[in-house]
Amino acid sequence: MKMPAAVIREEISKSGAISFARFMELALYCPETGYYERKKDNVGRRGDFITSVSVGSLFGELLAFQFAEWLAELPAAEGRPAMVEAGAHDARLARDILTWLGTHRAELFDGMEYVIVEPSPNRRRWQEETLAGFSSKVRWVAQLAELKPRPVAAGVIFSNELLDAFPVHRFGWSAAKRAWFEWGVALSGDEFCWSQMPAPALPAFIAELPAPLLDVLPDNYVVESNPAAEQWWRDAAEILVHGKLVTVDYGYAGDEIISPARHQGTLRAYHQHQVSDDLLANVGEQDLTAHVNFSALQKAGEAAGLRASQFCTQPQFLTRILQKSMSENSFAALDMKQVRQFQTLTHPDHLGHAFRVLVQER
Repeated sequence: MKMPAAVIREEISKSGAISFARFMELALYCPETGYYERKKDNVGRRGDFITSVSVGSLFGELLAFQFAEWLAELPAAEGRPAMVEAGAHDARLARDILTWLGTHRAELFDGMEYVIVEPSPNRRRWQEETLAGFSSKVRWVAQLAELKPRPVAAGVIFSNELLDAFPVHRFGWSAAKRAWFEWGVALSGDEFCWSQMPAPALPAFIAELPAPLLDVLPDNYVVESNPAAEQWWRDAAEILVHGKLVTVDYGYAGDEIISPARHQGTLRAYHQHQVSDDLLANVGEQDLTAHVNFSALQKAGEAAGLRASQFCTQPQFLTRILQKSMSENSFAALDMKQVRQFQTLTHPDHLGHAFRVLVQER
């Protein structure tokens, strides 16, 4: 099996410089050897970064309460209600959600289906191990398209920290030429290096930037575009007949994307809990992520017929759920362990800083 760096070198040697989106795709998802294909334990204290799921089970329990409330509000529909998760990684979030539902919403649990969208055979094996106790409750599909013959009649389709890991295109601004170009990846000897490439058709949010703003953009200002995430959101919207489409991730609304403080964009690498701007190093050994453009997702959902429901910070979202659940006695008073988890999930010095929640509905 070839490692991602070798595969990328071969492709560049054969065809010339490649887009960063292609570089990112191979580094993270190269079959069998990409970062997310090979490293099961890349999340948590022993891995490269922490997530809301790795903090503890409270995150999944709060989501389970909210998802159950949403399903209860939907009109009766043919077939079983469904929860569809994409980007389940090792399925700890699925386990936390299903465990809480089985204990606190037994009737819903018995009548529902939990679907995991997982294209990777490796990750599916990890998920099956984690969910061994729920094997009769969970169904796997490789792609969202597999659900189209059986659209989600009533349900919740959701992801947590998925869209930030979709491959992004990286655009730079030439102040002298007053034109955008795309940053590609080439070879200098045996090392990867940046290479300027002609920009294809620009995404709308870049093409529509006003001239006065372009006048003050510094040379080589960088911004990313994530058409793969927008397409995923459209695809998910199209299979949802009634229900909610939800993502939890870090990112910005459209009017926040262009900022003097982010002249090199939002792409970052994570390795052993260290943040790096060296995106071309440690290929296949470090995570690569970029902030999500939530306004672009909203437009994609609206084009598919969805309506806005919520767009808020993770602290706002989780606090509302906790307040409602405790008022209905679905949660007892939090113990000290859960209090610490909630503080980590919501405090601005921790996961409450950049994470936001987008909910659209049909």
